[in-house]
Amino acid sequence: MLEFWVGALALSLLLYVLLDGFDLGVGMLFPFAPDERSRRHLLASISPVWDGNETWLVVAATILFGAFPLIYSIAVSAFYLPVILMLLSLILRGVAFEFRYKAKPFMRRVWDMGFVGGSFVAPFVQGTLVGSFVVGLPIDGVHFVGGPFFWLHPLALACGVGMCIGNAMIAACWIIGKTTGDARAFGYRVLPGLAVALIIFLILALTISMSYKLQVLERWSQRPALMLLPVAALLAAVGMAWGWKTQRDHWMFPCGAVIFAAAFGTLAGSFLPYMVPFTITIEQAASPSSSLEFMFWGAGLIVMPLTLLYTAAVYFIFRGRVTDADGYGGEDAEDVQLTANSSTGASAVADEAQRG
Repeated sequence: MLEFWVGALALSLLLYVLLDGFDLGVGMLFPFAPDERSRRHLLASISPVWDGNETWLVVAATILFGAFPLIYSIAVSAFYLPVILMLLSLILRGVAFEFRYKAKPFMRRVWDMGFVGGSFVAPFVQGTLVGSFVVGLPIDGVHFVGGPFFWLHPLALACGVGMCIGNAMIAACWIIGKTTGDARAFGYRVLPGLAVALIIFLILALTISMSYKLQVLERWSQRPALMLLPVAALLAAVGMAWGWKTQRDHWMFPCGAVIFAAAFGTLAGSFLPYMVPFTITIEQAASPSSSLEFMFWGAGLIVMPLTLLYTAAVYFIFRGRVTDADGYGGEDAEDVQLTANSSTGASAVADEAQRG
């Protein structure tokens, strides 16, 4: 039963990082789109899925709370401020996403800033959390003993920047496969630069990690099988480069997803069997067997499969490209009203001419 909940937690985190990663990346690329029509196409490409993507963050937090309460308590104590900042940015982003569509031009710019700001802050904070786990948490026994700003570590902040770059890169892959015209061309235009920036970041992060002599790096020599995951990421990167050169639109996002999954697997494999690196193991963090079994009959047997089914169904139903007729890709409300008024006026003139 413990293995089931470890797998469920890993799957939930991977799906959140991957799925919410690309729609956060769309928000980061949003201000650089060539025009308002392209920006609306970007929003339309994620409008059916973005709120469902964030469901996996809730699922992961719920599993932590129920199946691994010790880790939940340590994480809340250690990351109270960054988690609050992340949640506020996600809330602001969601509100801005919905409000900007009906807003007047001035307020639309205000909501755009909220949408873009939230899209940058959330992944940056998530990256710093990952970097803090890599560096190591200050723990005495099972109690967090660090300060409220311990997570403002150079390597953790670098990981925040890297998370933003990675999200923007996979967002460009998503845009290429989901849009047409100028928006699609925009995705092709920004992807090479983002890919190069991500490679540079990975080299710098590895260099910084080696200078700190982090314990996590020793796992790669102890577990040589982990090297298969970076090899898979390299092959996916080659496939992405080939897809970019040959304009294989639907080839891009799967390659980006493999890169994300390989990075996640490498990190998780480097930590196991620890949940807090090199201090608290999975067995020490887990709830009693009776609690894990009780959760299984509800959350494990019903909630998880239904959530997976819902996610798969949404992506299947909305698998096509966006067009001007789609919700966030359509005309402004003012434009629609102006068009209606013009049509009405033209009809009145034609009727008058016929009567004359």
